[in-house]
Amino acid sequence: METKNNKNKRFAIVLGALVIAGAAFGITKYIHGQHHEETDDAQVEGDISPIIPKVSGYVERLLVDDNTVVKKGDTLVVLDTRDLALRVTQAEAALENSKANLAAVRAGFTTAEENVLSSKSNLQASEGNVEIAQVRARRAEQDFKRYEELIKTNSITQQQYEQAEAERDAALKQLEVAKRQREASFRETSARKAQSTVSDRNIALAETVVKERQADLDFAKLQLSYAYITAPTAGVISRKNVQPGQLVQVGQSLFALVTEKQKWVIANFKETQLEKMKPGQEVEIEVDAYPHETFKGKIESISPATGAKFALLPADNASGNFVKVVQRVPVKIILTDTAEKANLLRAGMNVIVDVHLD
Repeated sequence: METKNNKNKRFAIVLGALVIAGAAFGITKYIHGQHHEETDDAQVEGDISPIIPKVSGYVERLLVDDNTVVKKGDTLVVLDTRDLALRVTQAEAALENSKANLAAVRAGFTTAEENVLSSKSNLQASEGNVEIAQVRARRAEQDFKRYEELIKTNSITQQQYEQAEAERDAALKQLEVAKRQREASFRETSARKAQSTVSDRNIALAETVVKERQADLDFAKLQLSYAYITAPTAGVISRKNVQPGQLVQVGQSLFALVTEKQKWVIANFKETQLEKMKPGQEVEIEVDAYPHETFKGKIESISPATGAKFALLPADNASGNFVKVVQRVPVKIILTDTAEKANLLRAGMNVIVDVHLD
């Protein structure tokens, strides 16, 4: 039968082994804690893009389902395009009408310019006729005065005197008619210049209308293109919230597009853990979903504020009773593993991160 001394010896040995093992574990953890910082308050994050229509309409075709893998530019949803196509047709007709009006205005301007040139030629001719009539009138006046002196001395006949007087009167009449023609030509030229100026302004106005109609057409085509909803980037469709025949509105979320290639980890460390942490330090990541896998990463950046500061209702320590609570600071960790390995992760997964401080 086993003696009491033997039992005591075995108990002492077991107790000693446990103390040694506990001490070794404690020393190991202490040494590890001097060179590492850990937290399990961490999750995998990824870019999630909401797919939102830019125009309202009925869903004509739905080309994807939940968990469908898509590439950038793939068509996801097609809306009914009939009303949008009609708007494009209306805009095209309005554009053609404005172009025809511009052509007519330009033709009118060309005619007005030709009329201005013609009236200028008439004005120059009228001014020349006035100058000729002035010369004739001057000469007739001089002849008449000379004949008037000669008649006093009976050096000429009464007939010659009357003929000179008649020529003078005719020359003055011709001068008056030439001046009136010049005034009429001047007024005509001024009127046609004004008409030409108006035509020029009408051209500018018509060109502006053409630009407006072109903009209307471009906008109508842009609205038509929005009826084809495409993937902004490569990823996986999730949270589908649309069915064929459904009326969708501008800004309504149809489904989410989760990108596969861009994933990172947000670890919320206590503020007391940040003293030796800095960007560039290596990180080991353990994922609950893959307990036998270890992922590699490095710190990219540290948030400039605690997580509580971004809360919907941040704490106001200036009012009420103050209780000191250790704050958490988000730290962004990027993955350095291969893309194939990183694709195993899903946004929202819980992870444990171990930062190498040295």
